[in-house]
Amino acid sequence: MTATITVGEGPAAVTFSQRSPLVLIAGPCVIESEEHALWIAQEIRKLVGPFVFKASFDKANRSSLESYRGPGLKEGVRILSQVRKLGIPVLTDIHEPAQAAVVAEAVDILQIPAFLCRQTDLLVQAGLTGRVVNIKKGQFVAPADFVNAAEKVASTGNHRILLTERGSSFGYNNLVVDMRSLAIMAETGWPVIFDATHSIQLPGATGKASGGQPQFIAPLARAATAVGIAGLFVETHEAPERALSDGANALPLSQLAGLLAHLRRLDAVAKA
Repeated sequence: MTATITVGEGPAAVTFSQRSPLVLIAGPCVIESEEHALWIAQEIRKLVGPFVFKASFDKANRSSLESYRGPGLKEGVRILSQVRKLGIPVLTDIHEPAQAAVVAEAVDILQIPAFLCRQTDLLVQAGLTGRVVNIKKGQFVAPADFVNAAEKVASTGNHRILLTERGSSFGYNNLVVDMRSLAIMAETGWPVIFDATHSIQLPGATGKASGGQPQFIAPLARAATAVGIAGLFVETHEAPERALSDGANALPLSQLAGLLAHLRRLDAVAKA
């Protein structure tokens, strides 16, 4: 099985496949406001063309209770539906089974956070919506074992599944990326995504928030593209130092077009 998954319509449509051109998933970590979400979605489209917009309505796994979580389910879904009305496919994450059907009405892709990738009820409910389901591999999960999460979604009859690598725990407050995992996960037949920004995160490294090493986004993205991936996941912000979540590992928006142009050249060679 070699899956090909298309989201969006007309000129905005993108296709995820190990054999198709690299697809970009990009946006801010969290919805900061409706104005900001609509603005940055359109700015990204101007820079790179068709892509999938990503932003969270609730960051339920922030390090500290004091951290900004987002506008919440009702308002967040409303804002994401407005982005989608711009003709841009949308991805967001869910944290509870009851959220799946509600969120699926407003987005094209439901994302399962890495910490929740073994939650059977969440995976099944996401699958039952019929939407594409992007499962992030837990930092504690071996790539060969990750097929079990995909099979939980597939048990619903929904085979529109994406598998995302986002690094593995390497002691305390650090992650490492094993590039072999991309090839191992691709053997499942489902398209593989590389999350270049969470892979350089330093979880909880600042005490009440995570740190990051954004200087390694480009090197890791190049390496993953050379291995062969269906898509690249990048959180981006016009001013990472002001971002309300995960600014320490976000790619400055000004660098996005240049990085993607380079990666697309590498992608063409890798898939030739």
